[in-house]
Amino acid sequence: MLIKRKPTSAARRHQVVIDRSELHSGAPEKSLLASGHKKRQGRGYKGRITVRHRGSGVKKKMRIIDWKRSKFGIPATVKRLEYDPMRSAHLALLYYPDGDKAYIIAPEGIAVGDILLSGETAEAKVGNALPLKNIPVGMFVHNIEMRAGKGAQLARGAGTSAVISAKEGKYVTIQLPSKELRLIHADCLATIGEVGNAEWKNRKIGKAGRKRLMGIRPTVRGTAQHPGSHPHGGGEGRSGVGMKYPKTPWGKHALGKKTRAKKHRSNKWIVRDRRVK
Repeated sequence: MLIKRKPTSAARRHQVVIDRSELHSGAPEKSLLASGHKKRQGRGYKGRITVRHRGSGVKKKMRIIDWKRSKFGIPATVKRLEYDPMRSAHLALLYYPDGDKAYIIAPEGIAVGDILLSGETAEAKVGNALPLKNIPVGMFVHNIEMRAGKGAQLARGAGTSAVISAKEGKYVTIQLPSKELRLIHADCLATIGEVGNAEWKNRKIGKAGRKRLMGIRPTVRGTAQHPGSHPHGGGEGRSGVGMKYPKTPWGKHALGKKTRAKKHRSNKWIVRDRRVK
C-alpha cells in the first residue's frame, strides 16, 4: 500500500512512500547478517571509481538470503516479514523444525504462519520452490535458477514474475519480465507466485535528500561542464551537444551502442529476444 505524505514542506508535497506497518519493526536476525560487508561506493577491486555518482548514504547491514532453497522436503514456517535496505522486495524469515533459519524473497500473498516447502514433492502453491518440470504451464514463478543448484538469478525484483510458456524434453520455455523467451533446464528450481511489494515502482522520492540517503550523488549534465571534462562541454551560453552523436565523458557512443558480444555463450538459449516487437 502507498502512503501520500502531508505537504508539511515543499519537499514532502509530492512524496509517496511504501506502507511498512505490516513489516517487522525490530532488528534483523543476527545470525543471518553478512560479516565483514562494507560499502563499495562505486569503487572496483583497485579502489577506483567504476560506477559514478555513488557515495555517502546510510549504513546498511546485508542479509544472507537462501537463493537455493536446498532443504528439500522440510516444512518451514514464516515467522515474520522484514524490510531489506539492499533490494526493492521484502524478505520473509523462515523457521525450520531443526532450528535453522533462513531469509527468502517474500512472494505476493504470503502471510505470517504460512508453511512453505521446497523440492519435487512440494505442492504448486505460492512460496513453494519446485523444479520447473513439476510446475504447470501458464503458472507465474519467480526466483528462477539458470543452472540447477546454483541458486536463483532471474525475476527477483519487487513485483516481477515470469511465466512457464512450454515444456519440451529436458528444457522449459519461460517468458521473463522483459518478454524475452528463454530455455532453462527442467531441473532448475523456481518459486511459485510473484515477488511482493509490487507498489514499489509507484513510490515518489519527493526530495533530493532521500536520494543522498540511498547513497546516490548528484549527476551533472555534460553540456554544463568544462570542455576538458566532457565532450559536450564548452560553448557560449546554453549550447547543445554540437556533434554527430552524444558521447560519454570518454568519447564513446552514449546511445544505442550494443555492448553484448555477438557470440555470447547464452545466446543459444534465447528463443525470442526481448527487443522483438
